[in-house]
Amino acid sequence: MLLASVCLLVGLGILMVQSASQVTAIAAGGSPFSGLIRQGGYAVVGIALLLVLSRTPTARLRRLAWPLLGVGLTLQLLVYTPLGYEAGGNRNWLRLGPLSAQPAEFMKFVLLVWVATILAAKRPLLREWWHVAIPILPVVALSMGINVIGGDLGTLMIIAALVFGCLYFSGVRFRFLVTIAAIAAAGIAVMTLIKPNRVIRIVQFMEIDCLTDAEHAQGMCWQSLNGFWALAHGGIFGAGLGNSTAKWAWLPEADTDFIFAITGEELGLLGAAAVLAAFVAIALALVGLIGRLDDPFATAVLGGATAWISAQMAVNVAVVLGFIPVLGVPLPFVSAGGTSLISTLMAVGVVLACVREQAEREAAPPERT
Repeated sequence: MLLASVCLLVGLGILMVQSASQVTAIAAGGSPFSGLIRQGGYAVVGIALLLVLSRTPTARLRRLAWPLLGVGLTLQLLVYTPLGYEAGGNRNWLRLGPLSAQPAEFMKFVLLVWVATILAAKRPLLREWWHVAIPILPVVALSMGINVIGGDLGTLMIIAALVFGCLYFSGVRFRFLVTIAAIAAAGIAVMTLIKPNRVIRIVQFMEIDCLTDAEHAQGMCWQSLNGFWALAHGGIFGAGLGNSTAKWAWLPEADTDFIFAITGEELGLLGAAAVLAAFVAIALALVGLIGRLDDPFATAVLGGATAWISAQMAVNVAVVLGFIPVLGVPLPFVSAGGTSLISTLMAVGVVLACVREQAEREAAPPERT
């Protein structure tokens, strides 16, 4: 169920990125199939890494956890060098020749492996507060601080959910989790308040109804309104694959943050519901597998992956539906973006490695005494 759902979403993502980006690609003088080629290429790389990681011993991954953390933090810092550049108001991108990368997306995978490694090593000590907090909270806070300087609040929320998932499924005491959640909420609030444009965006979201306020229809409500209209145009059965009107320069970020709106327009309510059902199936499969695991590293990995994918999907869809302010959070496995797609597929590869080793332990004959 896990693999079928992931493959379904990746395949759908390739189709929807091609459809959503075709018009802008042609207008820019590029190939009409650039979306298919680009997203398909990322999918091939991601699936190859998934297969490699699924056969990699988890003991080797644990040994690589600290070096991976160093690489991840270094890449995050590089966005503030001449290699970095700003896109969509956030400085969290690297230009590497003809390619671009988003280190914060790769950092999600790094933190998944690193936090799980720390929790597995400290499993007998997790009843003490300081063993839960050190070194996880300072390192995660450092990564989040580097990221928030660039202005990306959405990624911050997903990283917080990922770490919380690792801690929860590792059996950390409830009162510790409540304290950590309160610290994370306070930190996100402070990081929101220190940037005036975030405060203005939140205040406007709370005070303005984009569906009825014509004054802001061509301003701050433009993206949300066109997302609503795209979903409304799709109806129950959709306008048909490739027949979106919103992608004709009406809906900004149609192939990335708002690809769920294009999916709803072209595939309708039924298609959008099928996408959500695939994410629910992934979450159910991961939670079901957690119940069969006896390795603390595997438990933390699957718990963190469940929280990561589920929270990122929920935030993306909530933005499109207008429940929360617009945040730059891609739809996992579906939105355009190589770093995001490859990182989530790598996480699935580590999940499969954990499940494979559990199956091998269960199938091994009992040792003679």
